Amino acid sequence: MDATSVLAEINGNIATVGYGLAAIGPAIGVGIVVGKTIESVARQPELAGRLQVLMYLGIAFTEALAFIGIATYFIFTK
Repeated sequence: MDATSVLAEINGNIATVGYGLAAIGPAIGVGIVVGKTIESVARQPELAGRLQVLMYLGIAFTEALAFIGIATYFIFTK
């Protein structure tokens, strides 16, 4: 086993851990968005429909960060 194959194996493992860490942020963000929406609907039930649409938009933008993280994983792990 030469030095380049060992280095490639280490980079692959580090990239996997990096994506796992990158997924933590969007997961926390989605939790906050959904929690605040539930809190808002509890305070003003008549706005539930509008708040639900805004919640889905917030989730979509937050999940875009996770997609960027997974794309980065595939780009850097040859």
